[in-house]
Amino acid sequence: MRTHAKVDSPKDGFAAAKNLLVAFAAIFICASSFATTKGLSQIVTPELEEEGDLSLSLQIQDKRIANPYELQAEMGLTKWAEVAVFRGFDPDDWIFATEFGLLTKEPYLLSVGFVNWSPHLNVDPQPYIEAGYCTEHHKVFAGAIHAGYKNEAILGYAYDFNKQWRVQVDFQSGRENSSTIGFTWNITPDFQVNPALYFANYHPDRLMGYIVFTYTFHLWGKKSETGAPAPK
Repeated sequence: MRTHAKVDSPKDGFAAAKNLLVAFAAIFICASSFATTKGLSQIVTPELEEEGDLSLSLQIQDKRIANPYELQAEMGLTKWAEVAVFRGFDPDDWIFATEFGLLTKEPYLLSVGFVNWSPHLNVDPQPYIEAGYCTEHHKVFAGAIHAGYKNEAILGYAYDFNKQWRVQVDFQSGRENSSTIGFTWNITPDFQVNPALYFANYHPDRLMGYIVFTYTFHLWGKKSETGAPAPK
């Protein structure tokens, strides 16, 4: 789950990044966990976090995309429900999201939920519905989201080469949104990185950078028998 709210420029970006990296490093002192391949760079996808899995992420991105430095926790509560919370630092913010699976057996997926709810900044939740068709290698997603006063289309495609590597593109309509291209690398079964480039819809030749680091802990529930990453 991603946020796309426009924010002001960071006042002390290097100091904030240093503090976030120190905090994020602390999560690696832990027991065993379960690998996942998180969703696409910009859009929500209808694949749910595995039941009992907690993913902790550090997002660093151009301030024109969203809050430049964010921490995220995403928790799979059941086989059909997950919740997520973002902690932004400049501006100070808490952002909430959730997802419910209506169809959860691949290859056909269908989910509903909301993203980008910020009570702190008085931003209303943005409800969405999205469908997916997922095979071993090809993942196709399409849906719609209600953002503010308008409805926007969301589209995405990913290709999984193997358990470690994925390439992905996605698009969300609306002048304030973007098209993106990026990849995901599972460095270990538990730790992954997802860098991407954003091409702003209002100015397609303007590039913006984004990177997210994610570590997933398996707290309860049954682990995958194959150990394969579960695309999100």
